[in-house]
Amino acid sequence: MPGAKPDAIDDAKNLISRAKNAGLSPEQALAAARSTREMDAAKLYARYQARLSSFNAVDFDDLIRLPVQILEADAEIVAGWRERIGYLLVDECQGHQRRPVPPAQGHRRTEGQFHLRGRRRPEHLCLARGANPENLQQMERDYPALQVIKLEQNYRCSNRVLRAANALISRNPHQHLKTLWSDQADGERIRVWECRDNEHEAEKVASEIAFLNEAKQVPWNEVCILFRGNHQSRVLEKALQLLRVPYHLTGGTAFLERQGSEGCAVLGCG
Repeated sequence: MPGAKPDAIDDAKNLISRAKNAGLSPEQALAAARSTREMDAAKLYARYQARLSSFNAVDFDDLIRLPVQILEADAEIVAGWRERIGYLLVDECQGHQRRPVPPAQGHRRTEGQFHLRGRRRPEHLCLARGANPENLQQMERDYPALQVIKLEQNYRCSNRVLRAANALISRNPHQHLKTLWSDQADGERIRVWECRDNEHEAEKVASEIAFLNEAKQVPWNEVCILFRGNHQSRVLEKALQLLRVPYHLTGGTAFLERQGSEGCAVLGCG
């Protein structure tokens, strides 16, 4: 997509991901397209898949889509794997992605474990960390005797953070409510910043770190930035470099490789 804006590229990536997680081939995605935007994405999907094939490669969505297709098409393979698997744990049902995951992915993964579980007893199957509540509801329909275990004690955050999280989450419709709690103290008060975009947010974070170091003599190595995905590090690194804030990136490769100094701000992916 030469000259395309970042938002248009992200939109196309999400549409391709959604098609893959719905089990659609490029041809099927094109036939199912209901708008010019979806048609363009389906055509790009075909070119993208051809490019992957030329490198004998797959992407994250293919790691779910292709095994499900194999299990759907070959009963002998299904039977072989059922014999090998005594207990089945389906972890990370939402998928480990760098963007919001289409709900279909949970269903595709559930379809895969459906083929593998066969007539296995329900106590031999465990479904963990489903971000899409429909996945858990489907499990309850499949297994009426399903036991739900809530993991509510938190070992990372202060109680003040957990109370704020509980207040926000309580506004979402949930069939299985959870109340997070911790043995830790309340901790510092929460500050909320309103930012225009990612770049503005990164600038405010970098400015706050520089202020703490200069005005309050807070050492660099006592500051840590936590963010959800490695793809978010780019704007943060650029903002830190503009203010000459030394840092070390953990959990991924720095966007701009540069040698850090001793005692540095740490960006961690949590």
